[in-house]
Amino acid sequence: MQATVESLGDHERRLTFSLPADRLKGQVDQRLGEIARTTRLKGFRPGKVPRSVIEQRFGKQVRAEAREQLLRESFNAAIRENELQVAGNPELKPASDAADEVQYVATFEVVPDFGDIDVSKLEVVRHTSEVTEADIDTMIENLRAQRRRWDAVERGAQEGDAVELETWSQVGDERVPAEGTERGTSVVGSGSMLPALETALQGMKAGDEKQVEVEFPADWRAPQFAGKSAQVHLKAVKVSEPVLPEVDAEFIKSFGVRSGDPEQFRKEIRANLERELKGALMAKLRREVSEKLVAAYDSVQMPPKLVESEARNMAFQAVEQARRQGRKAELPENAHEQFMDGARKRVLVGLLVGEVARRNELRLDPARVNETLNLIASTYEEPQQVIELYRQDPQLMQGLQGRVMEEQVIDWIAERASHTDEALPFAEAIRQ
Repeated sequence: MQATVESLGDHERRLTFSLPADRLKGQVDQRLGEIARTTRLKGFRPGKVPRSVIEQRFGKQVRAEAREQLLRESFNAAIRENELQVAGNPELKPASDAADEVQYVATFEVVPDFGDIDVSKLEVVRHTSEVTEADIDTMIENLRAQRRRWDAVERGAQEGDAVELETWSQVGDERVPAEGTERGTSVVGSGSMLPALETALQGMKAGDEKQVEVEFPADWRAPQFAGKSAQVHLKAVKVSEPVLPEVDAEFIKSFGVRSGDPEQFRKEIRANLERELKGALMAKLRREVSEKLVAAYDSVQMPPKLVESEARNMAFQAVEQARRQGRKAELPENAHEQFMDGARKRVLVGLLVGEVARRNELRLDPARVNETLNLIASTYEEPQQVIELYRQDPQLMQGLQGRVMEEQVIDWIAERASHTDEALPFAEAIRQ
C-alpha cells in the first residue's frame, strides 16, 4: 500500500492512500463464498445456491462491508507507518476507483506536541470521605420525606407546610394574568419562591389574603417581571402539614428490602451511599487533575476543528437539557461560540490524558471495567439485564471502556503528582 502525507497547517494533515483492488475483490469473493455455503433460500438445496443469486442478493452489502473494513485497516496502517497521532475523526473521501486500485484521501488533525509531560510537577488535592451512621440516618429521613402525606390544618402556615395558593400580580399598568388567578403550591422554607413571598406565607391560614411588594431579579425567568417591582396578591386556599411514615417493615419493603429488616435496610443504604460517594470523589479528582493539566499546558495550541466540533456538541447538549427541563430553547447558528473556551479546555485535557496513556503504555483494566459495570447495574431492579444490555451493545460498552480508561489515567496522574489529602464530610463530598 502506498501512502503520502501533506501538511495543511500546524495541525491539519492530508493522507492519500490506495487499496489494492485485488485484495478488495478477494475479501468480497471469500465472504460471498461463505454465504453461499451457509445460506438457505427457498427453491435451492443448502450449499447449492447459484453464485449469481448470491451476488444479486448479497453482493452490494458484502462489497460495502468489505470496503469499509479494508479502508479502516489501511488507514490505520498508514497512520502507524507515518507515526501520526490523529485527533478527532478523519474525513475520508474516495479519490479514484481504477481497475487495479481504489484511492482515498483522508483529512484530519493531529495531536499537538506537548513536549515533556511531567505529571510529578502537578500539585493535586485528593479528597477523601466516608459514610457514617449519621449519614445513613439522614438518608432515611429523606426517604421518609419522599413518602410523606399532607394533612390539611386550620392553623397558620409554618416552615415545612404546603400552602396551596392563588396569585396575581400588578407590574406597572399590566396585570398578570390579565384575568383570573394562577394556582400553585409552595412548601414554606423550600426556597422555591422569592424570600419576600416565603416570608409572607408564614402565618397565613386558609382563606387569608395578602399583598406583597416584590423586587424581581434582572435574570428572572418570566421576562415581564425581570428587573421590575410588582405588587403580588396572595390568597391561601389550603394549608397542609407533612406527616412522615414510620420506619416499619412495610416502609422498608417498599424500597425492595424483602425481609423488612431494619439492619439489612441500613446495609443497603450504606452500599448505595458508598457507591455514590465513590463516583463523587472520582468526579472531584477528575476536575482537580483537569484544572491542573489545563494550567500547566494552557499555552499549547489545540486543533481548531476539533475544538469547534466539541463546542457545537456542548451547545447542542445545553439546548437538549433545557428542553428536558421544559424550557424553550433554540440552537442559533453561532450558539457554539460561547462554549469555545470550555471546549478548548475539554479537548486539551482529553488529548493530554490520551498522550499520558500512550506514552506510559497504560492499558484498560478488564477487572475495573467489570467492577464499574456491576456498580452501574446494581442501581437497577434487574442488574443482570443491564449487564447483558452493555455486553450486547458495542456502543454502550465502548463508552463504558472510555470512561474507565480515563479514570485509570486520572488515578495514575494523581498518584504520581505532588498530592495532599483533604478529608470532607459526606454531604460536602457528594455536593456537585
